Amino acid sequence: MSPPALLLALAVLLLRCCSPPALAFVAEPALSRAACGDDQLVVLDASDGLVNLSVNGVLVEDSVLACQKLRFYFRSGCLRCGVVSDAWRAAVKQYCGKGSESSHVESVSSYEVSMSSEKVPPTPHRIPPSPSRFAPSPQVARVGSVNLSIQQILRATQNFSPSFKLGEGGFGMVYKAVLPDGTVVAVKRAKKDQFAGPRDEFSNEVDLLAKIDHRNLVRLLGFTDKGNERIIITEYVPNGTLREHLDGQHGRVLDFNQRLEIAIDVAHALTYLHLYAEKTIIHRDVKSSNILLTESYRAKVSDFGFARSGPSDTEKTHISTKVKGTAGYLDPEYLRTYQLTPKSDVFSFGILLVEILSARRPVELKRTPEERITIRWTFKKFNDGNRSRREILDPLLEDHVDDEVLEKLLSLAFQCAAPTRDDRPTMKEVGEQLWEIRKEYGKSIRKV
Repeated sequence: MSPPALLLALAVLLLRCCSPPALAFVAEPALSRAACGDDQLVVLDASDGLVNLSVNGVLVEDSVLACQKLRFYFRSGCLRCGVVSDAWRAAVKQYCGKGSESSHVESVSSYEVSMSSEKVPPTPHRIPPSPSRFAPSPQVARVGSVNLSIQQILRATQNFSPSFKLGEGGFGMVYKAVLPDGTVVAVKRAKKDQFAGPRDEFSNEVDLLAKIDHRNLVRLLGFTDKGNERIIITEYVPNGTLREHLDGQHGRVLDFNQRLEIAIDVAHALTYLHLYAEKTIIHRDVKSSNILLTESYRAKVSDFGFARSGPSDTEKTHISTKVKGTAGYLDPEYLRTYQLTPKSDVFSFGILLVEILSARRPVELKRTPEERITIRWTFKKFNDGNRSRREILDPLLEDHVDDEVLEKLLSLAFQCAAPTRDDRPTMKEVGEQLWEIRKEYGKSIRKV
């Protein structure tokens, strides 16, 4: 779209939103704010009649990116009558008007994601509304929006108190940190033995997190690499891990619709990484303990310590790399050939989908030999017919699940966990199939 046409389109959106009296000139405050999902937008008055745009405390200096943000937020309806003002109109004119570089703005992606309300937890009787569009990887880096010294981190975590510990991964311990203004963040502190080797894992996670922005991915806020401390600061996701919920550690059992929504959220996150990030990203460690849940049971994928950028050459279908991941979720073809592709994440997702349905871990060493490898046990039960298939479901799950819905979900899991990558769907195809299954589930519960 040409700059004049884009400016005209945004002007029309403003006119549609506000009545004539609302468009009348009024003296503007120093700041104009708006919220869009997790984003906080601020227009700051500048000198010479100009304005500045800030997103989550980060000043947007590139006019192309600023226009892209404004275009998406106006189209998504985030900037409504209550917040549209002369300051916002000035921002549109400045960043998207003739003479700006807005002709380079990328079009909004046609890939759609579920935008169901963050405030209302999903239930078996609430199927989220039709999805809306979202923009491809925004370029506004959030790195640096939280700048903390080591001393401030020590105070915020009470000297890395065990009572503040959230979990532990291959990289190190994760702690809750409470900042002086009451903001809660998560602090990941590297193990000391990480310092004996290369800094690949730390710098890799920082570099990749800085380039991604999606509602189902944990957001990077800052990092510290000084002296004998390597620390990553991310958003705090308050409701623990998916694995904890499957283990019943949070006092209630996830209902079937919540499990389905979590699977869809993870599929959206992986699709974004594979197709819509600045460069293809392969997570390499998709598992239930790396899926964090919000208070309304939306899923966010975390822990990018093992993630790798995919090949930039479109002719190349894989990258050769040292095998990393978690036993039970590891792609057998990657394990055999050392060739990594996005289909390795698809395999892990197939294992995760069975885990979501059954609440069993991928490997259950305390069970009998025929039940020890969950995917094999599940496949056998699946082939034994409908009655045996119902034995796959988490025994604590009380919801009625239609036989056809269960069959389609398990079939999808087996497609994802196929031994060879050529037989697996892409994550985008997985997400589309899950949407159709969600529709069928909605119809089935209305019949009950």
